[in-house]
Amino acid sequence: MTGPIIAGWAHTRFGKLEEPDVEVLMAQVSVAAMAHAGIAPGDVDGIFVGVFNAGFSRQSFEAAQVALAVPELAYTPAVRLENACATGSAALYGALDFVASGRGRIALVIGAEKMTATPTAEVGDILLAASYRRETMDVDGGFAGLFATIAAGYFRRYGDRSQELAMIAAKNHANGIANPFAQMRKDLGFEFCNTVSERNPHVAAPLRRTDCSLISDGAAAMIVAAPEVARDMQRAIGFRARVHINDHLALSRRDPTTFAGAQRAWTTALASAAMTLDDLHLVETHDCFTIAELLEYEAMGLAAPGEGYRVIRDGVVNKDGRLPINPSGGLKAKGHPIGATGVSQHVMACLQLMDEAGDMQIAGATTAGVFNMGGAAVANYVSLLERIA
Repeated sequence: MTGPIIAGWAHTRFGKLEEPDVEVLMAQVSVAAMAHAGIAPGDVDGIFVGVFNAGFSRQSFEAAQVALAVPELAYTPAVRLENACATGSAALYGALDFVASGRGRIALVIGAEKMTATPTAEVGDILLAASYRRETMDVDGGFAGLFATIAAGYFRRYGDRSQELAMIAAKNHANGIANPFAQMRKDLGFEFCNTVSERNPHVAAPLRRTDCSLISDGAAAMIVAAPEVARDMQRAIGFRARVHINDHLALSRRDPTTFAGAQRAWTTALASAAMTLDDLHLVETHDCFTIAELLEYEAMGLAAPGEGYRVIRDGVVNKDGRLPINPSGGLKAKGHPIGATGVSQHVMACLQLMDEAGDMQIAGATTAGVFNMGGAAVANYVSLLERIA
């Protein structure tokens, strides 16, 4: 082991939760993650918190709230990071850099969001803060409307792929049944996902309700440790590569039907790790909308531009396929509490690599990829993970 490792984690259920705010959600996972890693609060050298907020709560300064539940952390340096829907990965990467630099030996990472207490119409407007408002202020349907525009542009160029989007939704909902943390544990089936109905209306055409991830509450946490510390710990997940690449915020300055920043992140990470997609046993990817997962197939190199539909049609990404994608159910079934998502995706991958994923388990998994993005593939994070101990 030469770099920082993940040594423990914790995860709440995602959904419409009774917990009133982010403070309570963070308290639950911070205490549980430290216990999972077998460390005490006094062992923590830095705290890295990912919360998007942007209007979900009038109470900000979330990093300082962690010590309210764990007074022993009151004098531990704590910072909050925000990077749209990649906020959780930003917090994790901040902790990794902190430990890799030698400034600390153990860091606590927390990602959290409380969304369901906010009226749905307000949620849509808050999420548009993760876009370039000068261009999106007139978009109907909030972030769903933004991705509907992307989907419509893709369909004009390559043909209507609504059926394939329904197949992606059905796959992820089928996978979500096995995830005890998931917000929706129900197999909706292809026909339901593919049919516009009263229960599955267009949210923003051509995207239906089943093409959109869920408004969620939840939190996840991880313990990052220096390799010399990790030798004495029960779990150790290392990074073969971790890459963060940005793209233009203004969609007018790029082709939104091609996730070029995501493609660069995947290409750079695989080259850095001297790996190919064939070396991965699973991927947890950012399916905020089904069109996003389709575009991510192309960005990661599973298909050429316009050919992503073949990946889902051929079963490549099914749980029993060549490269299972989102065996956790993804954001689509698991839920998408913005600040928690990036941390959650890494926790799902770690469970797989430690053979602790229960009914979600991909047999023999020792390597995994994670892709988390902020905005419409603006902030792009790729982690390539492997089990060390």
